[in-house]
Amino acid sequence: MRHSVRMSKTRYSFITGAKGVAPILIGVAPFGLVAGAAIRHAGFGLAESTGMSVIVFAGASQIAATTLFGSGAPLWVALCTALIINARMFIYSVSIAPVLAEAPAWARPILGYMLVDQNYAATMTDGRDHDDVDIVWYYVGGGVALWVVWQICSVAGALLGPFIPMSWGLDFAVPLVFLAMLAPAMKDKTAVGVAVVTGVAAAVLVPLLPLQSGLIVAILGGMGFGAWIDRPKAGESR
Repeated sequence: MRHSVRMSKTRYSFITGAKGVAPILIGVAPFGLVAGAAIRHAGFGLAESTGMSVIVFAGASQIAATTLFGSGAPLWVALCTALIINARMFIYSVSIAPVLAEAPAWARPILGYMLVDQNYAATMTDGRDHDDVDIVWYYVGGGVALWVVWQICSVAGALLGPFIPMSWGLDFAVPLVFLAMLAPAMKDKTAVGVAVVTGVAAAVLVPLLPLQSGLIVAILGGMGFGAWIDRPKAGESR
């Protein structure tokens, strides 16, 4: 009986996680098309495009790396740029590690592979609002849903890439995804303040600092602002 109940909760948590990222998939789909098309426009074939999407599973760094490589930049420059863009995942992992602490050690590399912006945002907002879910399986459900949609759309973009003019400007999908992630987190003044501070800092610092490092500085600045705003006031106890 206990095993049946546990499996039922696992299934429910998995499905709830997939539903949690469903609104974000509206933006992920065209984002995947852009990533797949960008790889083809950079001169790579369908096999390379599919392999990169499966192995890297990170849209912004895929687009940046392939664009640089396709324009003649050295391979090491493209790889370093991708690593710097994905450095935010270190911040995400430190933040989400306590939430997923109950996951067995053997599963943690798999959970790390599933750590993308959208899954992090859904788990840390919607996932933690559900008291009746296993948060690890919620995270897995969201990760699987995102992975499946991403791979399908990346392959579709790679297949259609030669027929999609770059002048169509499908890059609108990138900010659309992040706006869809941001909206559910805007629940109080602290969250709004952190979003504003991080956004302004990114707008100022990204053009000034090399290799997209301004994005990391902006994230750290927003985190610091949030910690300062949410600090215990005099006479308060946590």
